[in-house]
Amino acid sequence: MGLHPAEFLTAAMALIELDNLSKSFDGELVLDEFTLSIEENEFITLLGPSGCGKTTTLRIVGGFTRPDAGRVIFEGKDITDVAPNKRHVNTVFQKYALFPNMNIAENIAFGLRISGKSQNYINDKIKYALKLVNLSGYEKRSVDSLSGGQQQRIAIARAIVNEPRVLLLDEPLGALDLKMRQEMQYELIRLKRELGITFLYVTHDQEEALTMSDKVVVMNQGYIQQMGTPEEIYNEPENAFVADFIGDSNIIDGIMLEDRVVKICDHIFPCIDEGFGRNTPVDVVIRPEDILIGRPGEGIMDGVVTSNVFIGVHYEMCIEAGGFEWLAQNTTSYPVGTRLSIRVLPENIQIMNKPQSEDEEAISFDD
Repeated sequence: MGLHPAEFLTAAMALIELDNLSKSFDGELVLDEFTLSIEENEFITLLGPSGCGKTTTLRIVGGFTRPDAGRVIFEGKDITDVAPNKRHVNTVFQKYALFPNMNIAENIAFGLRISGKSQNYINDKIKYALKLVNLSGYEKRSVDSLSGGQQQRIAIARAIVNEPRVLLLDEPLGALDLKMRQEMQYELIRLKRELGITFLYVTHDQEEALTMSDKVVVMNQGYIQQMGTPEEIYNEPENAFVADFIGDSNIIDGIMLEDRVVKICDHIFPCIDEGFGRNTPVDVVIRPEDILIGRPGEGIMDGVVTSNVFIGVHYEMCIEAGGFEWLAQNTTSYPVGTRLSIRVLPENIQIMNKPQSEDEEAISFDD
């Protein structure tokens, strides 16, 4: 059966095709027939909890791990058995792996010297790379004299001087403090735009994924739970696992009475979803910021504030209502014990089918 023209166009545009990759370690399945297309100049993030297979995927793309089954296709050619140094990719690890006995220029030049490049070429590349990561003039500095963020930039500079088609980044910001992580997120966005290369990024940090990515791939137990833009992943989670892992969510049992009407906690809520049938058990996802608070009797149901914490931008409250403890975020503080009402706009209620397997169930992770 041939490809539809639109499907052929998408396949033709893909820089990398991961075709039904499977991988086990000590009898434990880490990747299960994993398939993914990566387009040129795309910033794609593999996001998921520890053990979901994201780093294994990255290592297979880089050539450091061989899959038990499946293929890695690069520009239409099978590179599954091609050595890492023969692939047009470079990897930046969480541990920067800089050489402490070399200065910054020597660290950046390491791969170029192995490739037999001329000294003039190497010097030009060092200056170019340092300028790109905003560290011009650091050629003679020692590795130990740099902050964590500066060392990360040097690791990136060392990777980009080799002119890779794809830059692989394995949780590269994990060792940095919050402020430096945020600064480096914007730096990576800028570098991707200026370099015009493809970024494949691995993280378990949802903020990193939502901030930087063109496409987010949410993984769990070796396969893809959902793939889409950051907005799609956050606003339209396809199952309870994604809703729970991406941001805070209220995930509640509901009954879809009919199109656009759902019963939650024995109260009727209008929504915009259709096609679930009548009297169908469903999962309902409501984000904390979408809960509207009013005086008792003004909303759909009344409740009582059971906790209230100020977290900088807003107050995060738990509200006991209808036998469920709702998580709500609001810029107005309501003291513990306050009686109030809650309601949700129909477009902010996300209806999902009940999970058909344990893999899809929402669970908490200890990051």
